[in-house]
Amino acid sequence: MIQIDQEIKKAMLAKDNAQLRGLRAIKAALLLAKTEKGSSEEITEETELKILQKLIKQRRESADIYKSQNREDLFQVEEEEIAVINQFLPKQLDRAEVELIIEQVIKQSGATSVKDMGKVMGLANKELAGKADGKLIAEIVKEKLA
Repeated sequence: MIQIDQEIKKAMLAKDNAQLRGLRAIKAALLLAKTEKGSSEEITEETELKILQKLIKQRRESADIYKSQNREDLFQVEEEEIAVINQFLPKQLDRAEVELIIEQVIKQSGATSVKDMGKVMGLANKELAGKADGKLIAEIVKEKLA
């Protein structure tokens, strides 16, 4: 959170509105998670990653809608915010790297058919947390088990 506050100050001084919007969204989401019922005082790194991934997913969905409605101005805003939020996530793996990891998970779990998809997805999501998009993981698991 301290790093986010420092980045917000830098963005304000640089008058970088796109950076500022993205950082404020991150800060708001983290504060909300901190004050939720039943949450402890500190947010774990794993929880932070999930929050950031959720923010990106929301913005991607909005960007897709704006793109389909030919609203390039709003689409651009969402893309800028995605770029800012991505700065705080670990490097995303490419498709080939994700496929290798999923193949290992399938071997370890002993999965043989699509019926085992739930078990494989649970293990794959744990292994790839923050490193790959959930949609991509599901797509690859489905291909490998089919």
